[in-house]
Amino acid sequence: MKTILLAAVVSLLCSILGTPLVVAYFRRRGFGQEIRNDGPQTHLVKRGTPTMGGVAIIVSTVVGYVVAHLSIWINGGGGPNATGVLLLFLMVGLGTVGFLDDFIKIRKQRSLGLRARAKFGGQLLVTLAFALLALRFRNRLGITPASTHLSYVRDIAAVGLGTVGFVVLAYLIVSATSNAVNLTDGLDGLAAGASAMVYGAFTLIAFLQYRNPCGQNPIGGCYSVRDPLDAALVAASALAACFGFLWWNASPAQIFMGDTGSLALGGLMAGLAIVTRTELLLAVLGGLFAAVTVSSILQTGWFKATRIRTGTGRRIFRMAPLHHHFELGGWEEITIIVRFWILAGIAVALGMGLFYADFIARG
Repeated sequence: MKTILLAAVVSLLCSILGTPLVVAYFRRRGFGQEIRNDGPQTHLVKRGTPTMGGVAIIVSTVVGYVVAHLSIWINGGGGPNATGVLLLFLMVGLGTVGFLDDFIKIRKQRSLGLRARAKFGGQLLVTLAFALLALRFRNRLGITPASTHLSYVRDIAAVGLGTVGFVVLAYLIVSATSNAVNLTDGLDGLAAGASAMVYGAFTLIAFLQYRNPCGQNPIGGCYSVRDPLDAALVAASALAACFGFLWWNASPAQIFMGDTGSLALGGLMAGLAIVTRTELLLAVLGGLFAAVTVSSILQTGWFKATRIRTGTGRRIFRMAPLHHHFELGGWEEITIIVRFWILAGIAVALGMGLFYADFIARG
């Protein structure tokens, strides 16, 4: 537990002290956010706010994890494990895709960066590497970081996917989650605050798994996962990094995380769900992100369907994603953010309740 706290404290300090340095550097370089002309008009005043702040979140998460493992090594423990390294690889890899997207927006002075094909292609390459590597590196019990079974709060033995099926599932989960966080990152601090709550849940889940391993004598509600302590260290580092960044990203934001941060945070959530065997539970824990994504899908689908049928496209919401609907309805930005944080907290609490209920039921 002390090691997890160390990772969180180091990451928090790195994020809260390092983010203003990033803000100053990006201001000097003119790395300012471009705003959609078809978005809420109140957002136009945010044009020029430094973006790509996700760099601070990623670096802080990595530093927190590394320092925690240095502490373990100094006290006679081993070095980083496959699970932690793969999670950080996924986070940094998707963050790099997001960085390229943000950089193109800045260089070309437009609100659209990478073309959709290039963006999804980058996500595909990173996820393929993660998924294939996660099925290797067996420990002494033969457990790999990922499993070829579908999981809820643990592997569902009756639902085997095989290697190909798992890779496809991993891509769907990573792509969906990273893009869901990206869609949610439309108001100051909204995505960072909601992400912190989800990472808090994964910290507790991984710690509970660490304290209740199956080992060679499975009993009660034990968990067959590889390196749960590493997963907890990464999750705690990401949690603290989000909190530190939120200090500067809260309304009115001094910096935006950009696609650099949102793709990295969403990808790491998906990776944690995969290595902790909670793939289906992620839809509950990230309920806010799921709702925002569904609102965009419904809006687009309904508009296209009604345009084909009547010649005039109709909309369900004033604007998608969902938070913009309430903005155009007259809600203050800070009101939307706080209420959406409450919804995110409720979703996380429900997800943790489901996880712990299963643990208690199995004794």
